Amino acid sequence: MKTRIDSLDDVVTSFAGQGYICDERTALAVYLAAQLHKPVLVEGPPGVGKTELAKAASAFLEAPLIRLQCYEGLDESRALYEWKYGKQLLYTQLLRDKLSGMLADTESLEHSMQRLGDLGDAFYSETFLEPRPLLQALRADEPVVLLIDEIDKADQEFEAFLLELLSDFQISIPEMGTVRARHQPLVFLTSNDQRELSDALKRRCLHLYIPYPDAALEQRILAERVPELGEQLRDQLVAFIQHLREQDMKKLPAISETLDWARALVLLHADSLEPELVEQTLALVLKNEQDVALARDLLPHWFRKPRSA
Repeated sequence: MKTRIDSLDDVVTSFAGQGYICDERTALAVYLAAQLHKPVLVEGPPGVGKTELAKAASAFLEAPLIRLQCYEGLDESRALYEWKYGKQLLYTQLLRDKLSGMLADTESLEHSMQRLGDLGDAFYSETFLEPRPLLQALRADEPVVLLIDEIDKADQEFEAFLLELLSDFQISIPEMGTVRARHQPLVFLTSNDQRELSDALKRRCLHLYIPYPDAALEQRILAERVPELGEQLRDQLVAFIQHLREQDMKKLPAISETLDWARALVLLHADSLEPELVEQTLALVLKNEQDVALARDLLPHWFRKPRSA
């Protein structure tokens, strides 16, 4: 893992080399998170590159990426650890066969109970522990990047459970005590704003909001990620996407849709946007049928207006 980040330019240049184009505000968040050992809460609409930011940071720092995908009903056993119940059951069956022999030389009930208690502790030892992403990150032999993806999909109870990890980089396990990070991970939490996150979680994190890219940034991203796309077509595509984002739609197209559309147009050997081509490929850009219908209604007007507009 890189031992240091020299500057903001170091972040911007390295990210660009991986195909992740970011502005100074995003680079600053990564730089400060690494220097201050603070988690980063990355908010913004779906598809703007929040998850990709953590992946880029992992590659930049030459650190493994450990990802926890959040969902409704996620609990600490799925996120932190589970016990290998099948292995414990096998252990129980083996004990049952050997129990009489193990207790044969005990001199009292107290002695027998003590020996059985020692065996019981073995059920909750490393042998039967199945670490999940959070525990893997804390116990890793080298620094890692921990991505807690779409935290807004998890319940508030799970959000509260994370507070100890985010503030002290440690977790309490009832059977084993407190597990502290061997190396402090660089933590990214992402949110699509599906629900309001607690103030307690926000206080523990640096905050970064990634909006839809403006035209200049989207041009740079396309030039980097889809270099086969011609300059004229790239200009038209970005102008059309920017125009769609000004409309009242249920789901506005994000940069991920822009990239998918650009790659499709390359495969179709398109040189410029034409009304029929746009209509045939709108489903790549818009994921809601009402939005597609609205976009079709816009096509005649958009293709009549001067391209300089």
